[in-house]
Amino acid sequence: MLTIRAATIADAALLRRLIWELAEFEKAPDQVRNTEAAIARDGFGANPQFRALIAEWHGQPAGYALFFSYYSTWRGAGLYLEDIFVRPEFRGRGIGTALFARVARAAQRESRSFIRWAVLDWNRPAIEMYKAMGAEFLDEWRSVHLSGDGLRKLAEKDSAEKDLTEQESAEKDS
Repeated sequence: MLTIRAATIADAALLRRLIWELAEFEKAPDQVRNTEAAIARDGFGANPQFRALIAEWHGQPAGYALFFSYYSTWRGAGLYLEDIFVRPEFRGRGIGTALFARVARAAQRESRSFIRWAVLDWNRPAIEMYKAMGAEFLDEWRSVHLSGDGLRKLAEKDSAEKDLTEQESAEKDS
């Protein structure tokens, strides 16, 4: 029997494990930097950055979906589905579709006009599932990511920090 429930802070370790399993499936487990503590803080602290659902099959953790608010200047309010994952031994039971349906229900309840997500180009089973759901593929768009040194270097170009420091210095001199 399938149960889908909202994740709680008690699920932080489980979410971390499922995230790692997804990364392993995607052939990138060495890319996972997130920790259980960060998941607990970021998902269940004073200012939650995401929501997560846990799918259980006969009481066993079978998968998860992790999503958050997203805003498009063209389409308005939506949800971004960062991860959806079903453990291999639980696939073929409709769990992925059920997780998606629950996220879609949240989008409708919250008057959000879309759900956005990404899929690896080699993940044919997922792509076929998304096509069957009626998803629109945005092939002309490319995902872009900035982190590490690139993020730091770009942030250093922001004059606001310099302006603030100069303003504080001028106020002290007055």
